Amino acid sequence: MSKPDINECETCVAPAEAFSVVGNETRLSILEALWQADDRPVRFSDLRETVEMRDSAQFNYHLQQLTDQFVVNTDDGYDLRYAGKKVVRAVIAGEFNQNPRWGPHELDADCVTCGGSLVAVYEDECIAVDCADCGHPHGEYPFPPGGLTDRDRDEVMRAFDQRVRHLHCLAADGVCPECSGKMTSHVEREGDCCIGSDVRVEHVCQQCGHSLCSAIGLVLLDQSDVVHFHREHGVDLNGTPYWELPWCVSDHGTTVHSTDPFSVTVTIELGGDSLAVTIDDDLAVAEVERTAAVPADD
Repeated sequence: MSKPDINECETCVAPAEAFSVVGNETRLSILEALWQADDRPVRFSDLRETVEMRDSAQFNYHLQQLTDQFVVNTDDGYDLRYAGKKVVRAVIAGEFNQNPRWGPHELDADCVTCGGSLVAVYEDECIAVDCADCGHPHGEYPFPPGGLTDRDRDEVMRAFDQRVRHLHCLAADGVCPECSGKMTSHVEREGDCCIGSDVRVEHVCQQCGHSLCSAIGLVLLDQSDVVHFHREHGVDLNGTPYWELPWCVSDHGTTVHSTDPFSVTVTIELGGDSLAVTIDDDLAVAEVERTAAVPADD
């Protein structure tokens, strides 16, 4: 099925035109006033008073430029459309007007490869986790600048961990975390990767081209057998940062059985017990095998 052509949509606005509409301080103030309103819809007079514009005609002109695409005019007043909310959220997140940097920030965690110290760096709206000693990468993923507000760096890293899980959960379910378009996933063995794994999963949106990659094991973070296995060994998988789990940031315990189609087993070991989870080319769990620790001889 071919992608819809925006030129075939009579009510659609070209991207350049849409950005030019909101590229105005008064119009952004209108959107922010609607966002902050205690109750919506908001009457024309109340909205103009909040924006503090005396000239009613000029205010109405700017409001009408936003109407239909970013704002909806109802019988009870004006309200935000989805696109309007996205604009305000982007401003709040700092995606248009912030470019902070910090790091390296030392983490209370060891490298899964050499046992060295892990550090996190925030740059270009991404957080990268790497080993300060051997350089092994433990993942680099987007994190909007707004996520740094009112959080210390440890709190930022906890939020980052949850965001990474959310991004990959959506991607594995076929939903692009950027545009909600269709995302396809496949196992890849060639090229460089921010995780440092030879075998990894590539998620690519068919609509906007957004992509994510991860070690194979990262798709198992919410798999029921894996969660239960960790719980039995006293490990809260949701409360353990992904970068502390060898099978989430490396090829540790990964065995490739075939490449056409792909069949990969990720083996997780805890307390002498092991859980082997076999994944097919569609990232579906094909088989789960558990092996108990062998008792030591008396």
